[in-house]
Amino acid sequence: MTTSTTPKNKKIISSAALKLAAVLFWIIVWFAVSAYLGSELLLPSPAATFKRLFELMKEADFWLAALWSLLRITVGCAAGIAVGTLLGAVTAFSRTLYELFKPVLTVVRATPVASFIILALVWIKRDNVGTFISFLMVLPILWSNVSEGITQCDKDLLEMAKIFRFSKASLITKIYVPCTMPYFFAGCTTALGLAWKAGVAAEVLSLPKYALGSELYYSKIYLETPSLFAVTLVVIVMSIILEKLLSLALKKFAGWKK
Repeated sequence: MTTSTTPKNKKIISSAALKLAAVLFWIIVWFAVSAYLGSELLLPSPAATFKRLFELMKEADFWLAALWSLLRITVGCAAGIAVGTLLGAVTAFSRTLYELFKPVLTVVRATPVASFIILALVWIKRDNVGTFISFLMVLPILWSNVSEGITQCDKDLLEMAKIFRFSKASLITKIYVPCTMPYFFAGCTTALGLAWKAGVAAEVLSLPKYALGSELYYSKIYLETPSLFAVTLVVIVMSIILEKLLSLALKKFAGWKK
């Protein structure tokens, strides 16, 4: 057993070392370019960025901004997943409904995010713009993925279910759900990253009281480039953590269903 696990452990360590080396390489490049420019206003050094980050982490308002951004975007993303999944399932079984909703959702997917943000500022309160935009970005992705997953379901399995007279509940749980899950998982992973970026962008324009997007905007206004880089770093790290947590949750769910 030891001989079988050792190569696996070596592979994990090697992969982690390679990723760490890549990160260190780009930090060195960042440091070199910053030193060459010689201006913290144009490009702050890694040291100045991390120093400012630690200063921000001591402020209660910064944590409130991070938590409120997380809450807004998570709620919008979850609502988009729920509605998109339901709509995808309904339109997959009805050609009429599919053709009815397809133009609207295609327009939503193709329209620039900035256009929707500006419209949302007219329609709703600024504190809810990030949630609305996250929802809007997730909806068409889940709709298309779930609809595609159902339509691509194995025809032989459906024929077997017809022969053995599966009930509607059994047909859904034993055939359609397993066939659709890979499409659903892929849609959720893609949608979360897009929802996070679009939600923060919406906050930059709507300026809620507590939001990472607002922190980015004020950093730009007051020419605090180290703050701008520090908050951007937080946005990136939170996005990576959320995607990892979602991936882990989906894998656990898939294993449980299996």
